[in-house]
Amino acid sequence: MRKVLVFGNSASGKSTLAKRLAASEQLAHLDLDLLAWQATNPPTRVPLVESAKAIEKFMLQHEHWVIEGCYSDLLKVAEEQSTEIIYMNLSVDDCIINANNRSWEPHKYASKIEQDANLAMLIQWVSQYDLRDDNFSKAAHISFYQNYTGAKKMLTTNS
Repeated sequence: MRKVLVFGNSASGKSTLAKRLAASEQLAHLDLDLLAWQATNPPTRVPLVESAKAIEKFMLQHEHWVIEGCYSDLLKVAEEQSTEIIYMNLSVDDCIINANNRSWEPHKYASKIEQDANLAMLIQWVSQYDLRDDNFSKAAHISFYQNYTGAKKMLTTNS
């Protein structure tokens, strides 16, 4: 029974890989973006306890799954149940290229135009990955990867 956590910088290819795994191996797929944020302007995080409950419910409902996101605090909720992790450790430049080439994400945006209106903000966010000191940072992801005791893989390209 495969239970995979996929994580990395924004636009590193997490969703693409998770969707591919879900389709090829019939895994349930959870995108943490969908339960991490409240629909406020500006967006604010859902309280950790609420997001954790949603993750736990998802894991109880599905025997095989892939969970993806950049939230190291939320990944820790699923860590003990997971069988493996995949760290998408692409360069910031590669993530910016991916962001510029990103197809429309209808589960997150009403239109491609709405999504593209956030592109400058996304690129700024992506470019700060190595510098940030938060749950979304490279430092947090490396720590999560290094401390994980199960099967793990680090990918540095999308190919």
